[in-house]
Amino acid sequence: MSDAVSKPLTTRERYLIFVERIILNINNGKLLSKEHVYRILSESLESGTGEIFERAIAEHSDILQGIFDAQTDVVKQAKATQNLRAMKILKDAWEQWQKNYQVQDTCARGLQKILDADAQERLATLIQVLDPNYAPVFERQHLQILAQSLQKSAETLADDSEAFQLRQFAIGLNRGLASFDLLEGSLVSWLYEAQRQVGFERAKVAGPWHSWAQQSTSPLPKELFAGQALNQSAAAIAQSQRSIDLSAWVELSILLRYLQDGLVRWFDQQPYDAKAGLHMTGITFVAFAMIWGELSSGFQNASQLSECDRQYFAKICFRLSLQTLRTFAQRENFPLYGGVFASFSGESFRETINYLDQPLKESENTQEKARILTVLGYSQAWMGHHDQAIALHQEALNLAREVGDQRCEIANLNHLSRISLVQKDFSTSESQAQRAVILARQTGDRQGEANALANLGYSEVMIARQQENVTPEEMETPINHLERGQKLSEKLNDLQNQALCWVGLGTAYIAIEQPSQAQIHLEKGLALTQQIGDRDLQALCHAYLGESFYQLHQWEIGTYHACLGMYLLEQRQSKAWQQSAALVVILRGKLGAENFANLLQQLRSQFIAVIGVDGFDHLPNLIDQ
Repeated sequence: MSDAVSKPLTTRERYLIFVERIILNINNGKLLSKEHVYRILSESLESGTGEIFERAIAEHSDILQGIFDAQTDVVKQAKATQNLRAMKILKDAWEQWQKNYQVQDTCARGLQKILDADAQERLATLIQVLDPNYAPVFERQHLQILAQSLQKSAETLADDSEAFQLRQFAIGLNRGLASFDLLEGSLVSWLYEAQRQVGFERAKVAGPWHSWAQQSTSPLPKELFAGQALNQSAAAIAQSQRSIDLSAWVELSILLRYLQDGLVRWFDQQPYDAKAGLHMTGITFVAFAMIWGELSSGFQNASQLSECDRQYFAKICFRLSLQTLRTFAQRENFPLYGGVFASFSGESFRETINYLDQPLKESENTQEKARILTVLGYSQAWMGHHDQAIALHQEALNLAREVGDQRCEIANLNHLSRISLVQKDFSTSESQAQRAVILARQTGDRQGEANALANLGYSEVMIARQQENVTPEEMETPINHLERGQKLSEKLNDLQNQALCWVGLGTAYIAIEQPSQAQIHLEKGLALTQQIGDRDLQALCHAYLGESFYQLHQWEIGTYHACLGMYLLEQRQSKAWQQSAALVVILRGKLGAENFANLLQQLRSQFIAVIGVDGFDHLPNLIDQ
């Protein structure tokens, strides 16, 4: 008998008694709030026994609920209700304890990883611990607790240099949060300032950088933002470093991540249009990835640092660039189609490819790599670098097939098809688009289908146009494909694809000599191409509007559009410029040389508004050619 009495209670039994006592104390008014109960839990629960306590709560809760359900006596039912209310207070306190415990536990494990690393690898380990691509993600509360823990750990280290390093990490984390707090109020205010375009252009447009530089108080972020505002590569900052202030670089990593996340959240909430929304989200990710890429490149050439520091800090910045790209690629609404780079200038495209090429080579995640290559391929095509674009899209296509990412595969087939269109290889474009249509319908990818229908319809129109005479019956199928593509694109708010469909439809109606219909479709297309900044399509719109006005015998407005089409196509290195030039020569013949010359002078201001003075002066040379 004495053995039974002296047998110690199990943890489960102790927790059942503990839960019962808390319920009793709440009912007796000894524990008055959730906060009070939370404090009791913090003092009483043993480490590693959370699951047992969770089961004890569930078990006791079921008993109380059973008693409540079985009661018919009013007095006893009131008592049971009181017990259930007390249980609710306990459950809320337990939920809060779990949340806080998880934060503490995450920070403790992060700290341990940093302490376990060799002293010279601790910064790299900190960057790895804070990588937003791995759960649990370190939020503000985590960073504050981690900073406190680093400070406390520094006090226990015998080695002064190691203690100093941990203190620098802690200072950097706290300063990063404080720097963001300073800029958070004006995170997107630059979008509403006069004379400031949307985006992170590498032109003389300051974007957010100028406004952030003015408000920053820390030297390194201030210098970085000021340089970005003046269109200077971030590489120069890293290259000029004479010594390393660890806290400043930790601060910068936190600040840039929070600025990036804040902008992305804001752009994600905007409706899709040419100025904001998804493509601005894409620009944000690439802009921040590129800054870290430039810094990495700058550190490699920082001649005043030791070889060891050069390589180490180049690697740190490189990892941050890769983390940014990976975050971008993992998004559900990752932009596999156009629009992402409409706000970058040409120079920036080349830098983007150069600086992001290395992180991509290092990336082992094939799906992410395929998606980022898709966007970079699109950017090269937008720049008119079609050979580079084809190579990037082809690699992305192969990687997408390798991992079974069908949306990405369809997107790259569509991009390749569209480049074939620009290169006037219409049969290749048609076959790539047909494969994309089939795959998109099989997988239910509506955006992929809309793009594939546009490419297919357009290439069919161009193949038909190669014949001497085209009948309306022969244009039925291409027009049907383009109309379906346009309607689907409108539902999806895909402006880029709608523009292609309008241009394709306009071209189809020119081929069957219905110029009034052609004009309606092409003017819709022109408005959209100007809105989204698609130079290839804009050039084609003008060229085909020239043809439609020629068919309508409206020589003067026909001359305006044909000249613009000729110039813009030649600038884009498209062979189609010669077709527009031939039309310009015919129109000159219709108008007479003197009237033609006078007309160009009359339209001078309209031409200059689109192509500038140099463009206007170049028109006679093109006509002579």
